[in-house]
Amino acid sequence: MTTWHGGRPPRTVLEQQIWNRRLSIEEFADYAERLGRQHGEPGTLSARHLQRLAAGIRSNGRPLGAVRPATARLLERILDRPIDELLAPPEAESVAVQPLTVAIAVVVDNDEQVLAVRRRDGKANSWQFPAGIVKPGAEPESVAIEETLAEANVHCSVTGNLGNRLHPITNVICHYLLCLYHAGETRNADPAENAAVAWFDRAALGDILPLDQVYFPVLKSLGLTAGRRSP
Repeated sequence: MTTWHGGRPPRTVLEQQIWNRRLSIEEFADYAERLGRQHGEPGTLSARHLQRLAAGIRSNGRPLGAVRPATARLLERILDRPIDELLAPPEAESVAVQPLTVAIAVVVDNDEQVLAVRRRDGKANSWQFPAGIVKPGAEPESVAIEETLAEANVHCSVTGNLGNRLHPITNVICHYLLCLYHAGETRNADPAENAAVAWFDRAALGDILPLDQVYFPVLKSLGLTAGRRSP
């Protein structure tokens, strides 16, 4: 059997699913809280509560008892499994690690501008391309289109697959999709996650992104090089 955190296997399917995504309890709880706000269910899952659910028992060793309906709905929405299954022990043969996978939309318009969003992560300069988690069974192309609409109110289509890589910093599998803008008045459609949304001239991307960390096929598709910066 594959060993996991601290040399032990996951105690519940929920814990296994969190580990599969290479997320900490705190990171998963934060993601769940943001999703809960988007669907009108704020404050349904703290990191402490999630830790108890992932362990399958209370901190004093007693059974968990009934899960709050709002919490159950949120976990079932995110992980696409019934709550009873999530709180059960995982099957021994199903513990292979599946890294978190995201689809990244590189959206351009006819005026040679590129769409970017600025995350609410406390950093002064945290612009990036629209991106979303690719759940099991989903297609990266569909996720890229859906997330661009959900984050920026922009309708687009995928015109090319720029490839994928294991991100050297986050260890997330990234699928990069070149997209073409079709319609939509650009606005911050997800203020809980993003601080701003804007179009930038291609030549100005070096002012908001560390080009030396951008996937090379993305730079090539935009006619940029890692060494170039706008004046």
